[in-house]
Amino acid sequence: MMHVSPVTTEQTAPAQTKAVAVKRAAEHGLYNPRNEHDACGVGFIVNMKGVKSHQIVMDGLAVLENLTHRGAVGADPLMGDGAGVLVQLPDRFFRAEMASQGVELPKPGHYAVGHVFMPRDPELQAHIEGIIAEVAQIEGQPLLGFRDVPVDNSSLSKAPDIAASEPVQRQVFLGRGAEIDGDDDYERRLYILRKVISGRIHEETKGVDNGFYVVSMSSRTIVYKGMFLAYQVGAYYKDLTDPRFETALILVHQRFSTNTFPSWKLAHPYRMVAHNGEINTLRANVNWMAARQASVDSELFGNDISKLWPISYEGQSDTACFDNALEFLTQGGYSLAHA
Repeated sequence: MMHVSPVTTEQTAPAQTKAVAVKRAAEHGLYNPRNEHDACGVGFIVNMKGVKSHQIVMDGLAVLENLTHRGAVGADPLMGDGAGVLVQLPDRFFRAEMASQGVELPKPGHYAVGHVFMPRDPELQAHIEGIIAEVAQIEGQPLLGFRDVPVDNSSLSKAPDIAASEPVQRQVFLGRGAEIDGDDDYERRLYILRKVISGRIHEETKGVDNGFYVVSMSSRTIVYKGMFLAYQVGAYYKDLTDPRFETALILVHQRFSTNTFPSWKLAHPYRMVAHNGEINTLRANVNWMAARQASVDSELFGNDISKLWPISYEGQSDTACFDNALEFLTQGGYSLAHA
């Protein structure tokens, strides 16, 4: 007969100590074990006085790496569900980078940067950049130039099907049209411009994903993200480790995908939010947004509102759809709290 040794006091002490600590926290603090749910990891750092520094970027990347346990990894140990950061535009950095191309950027707030995932086919890239230039001219926002985003993909998986999904990283720099009435109006015009560009390409491809995606386009913020593990974000994007790259805030996210397969464009943060839960009413919300397209209007958008449809495309995640709806409402005049 097998003999089972009794558990010693030394073995049970740590478990007992933890149980007592949890009980005390539940009784005397805000902790409640019922609120323990697996989800994505989100972190945020801000300088309350608005002072920009590169240290905030480095601290944000450290926070992100400490959220590794909140993300998911596939059968390939070098492929994560996604990770990324949202920061303020690093004016000193971009000004120097574009000056090396002979482009003098306008003063802060009078230029915008669009971070774009591009397909790997050079001819298709050129075609898309032509569309961006054409739409920018039509919408009255001067095209200042493009920039290759330097990357180091040595930390990413080399599995052929995974490596083939890596997009080409480009940034587009846009000026501010003379008719723009303030900073908020500029952001609204950039939103319309981005939606027109995406709509044109979506119509051309009949909804088939060709690798193009506008990660962000703003005069205020920029997003760097991808299908990464947490530590790969800073290793991949060389911009983020440049000492000239400064911000007063950073929002970081490590994804645990639940209702969509991971992809580069579905990584967080999005243009307005990073989310660490799951929206179970997704289909109903998408349908209601689509149903209201025929009746919605906005003094701020005017006749341009028709350029914004659809608000969300099929195949997007719950957070992507939420971000799309939130952006539409706030750009249309709702306060963030009301939206």
